[in-house]
Amino acid sequence: MGKRHSATTRAKAAVNLAPFLTTRYGKVICADSIEVLSSYPDASVNLFMTSPPFGLVRKKDYGNVDAGEYLNWFRPFAVEMFRALKDNGSLVIDIGGAWNKGSPTRSLYHFKLLIMLCEEIGFHLAQDFYWWNPSRLPTPAEWVTVRRVRVKDAINTVWWLSKTPWPKASNRRVLQPYSLSMKSLLVNGYVAKKRPSGHDISEKFSTDNGAAIPPNLIAASNTESNSFYLRYCEQHGLAPHPARYPAELPEFFIRMLSDTNDLVVDPFAGSCVTGEVAERLKRKWMCVELSKEYCEAARGRFVRPAEESTKNPGNPEVPEDERNYYKVARPGVLRGGPTF
Repeated sequence: MGKRHSATTRAKAAVNLAPFLTTRYGKVICADSIEVLSSYPDASVNLFMTSPPFGLVRKKDYGNVDAGEYLNWFRPFAVEMFRALKDNGSLVIDIGGAWNKGSPTRSLYHFKLLIMLCEEIGFHLAQDFYWWNPSRLPTPAEWVTVRRVRVKDAINTVWWLSKTPWPKASNRRVLQPYSLSMKSLLVNGYVAKKRPSGHDISEKFSTDNGAAIPPNLIAASNTESNSFYLRYCEQHGLAPHPARYPAELPEFFIRMLSDTNDLVVDPFAGSCVTGEVAERLKRKWMCVELSKEYCEAARGRFVRPAEESTKNPGNPEVPEDERNYYKVARPGVLRGGPTF
């Protein structure tokens, strides 16, 4: 099915691609993304990095599609992205789950989307990732804090899809510091042996490679409250986009899946976080956003003073080792008393 989409030839309506704003490496286009996507040449994009409107029951100001209609809505975008993607390119979709209306049960729309993208459009699931937001509020309140029959939903699924089984990628660009236990192992040594799980740990395991390979769980708190972007919006009387993912999320994938001067496209740009990160990493980029007000607000991401960092430094009163890590209590920490 994917090959048929890729080879399709058709007349394309002229689209106004005049940029709303331009930077050294990229541009923002204020237009309908399906029209912009259809204007791209075949096999011209290295990476689509995006967070489309989620299929939520409750309607949001930025516009979102009902979960039941999501596949039909997303399909035309998927067809165009597959066609425009290079053979070694990737599509990364951050997509949150949803609750079924009036019921403490979950919608399957984002899983159905994944199946459609692979079995109908022709994408390959390179790997599934999960973005853990430690600051996520305990919602929906009815099921989590009132009736106490569900726990806090703090994970978004992130589908890393590719046009072929072998997309451009290097995990060496997203390595993490060694844990304290690994540092201790490197100092004290390790006896090569087979573990109870059956894995045969060789002597190479004790080789110091400088850093650790990250897992497919990305921990990034979404607590932006006093950023230059938000201050810019307030100063100019603009509404900030209400659904912004943290810069750490697109940065992880842009680093791992693209090279300098590659083309990164976000067809559902919102506040243009993707473009801001791509600019910093010297990737060519294009952000497409339908709302003119959100495009106006996005200017705040590209007029920031050079001395103001784009990264969240964390609380300076907390030791650096603690600021760089999030902790999760193991199950059962509070068990044992009569209440539990």
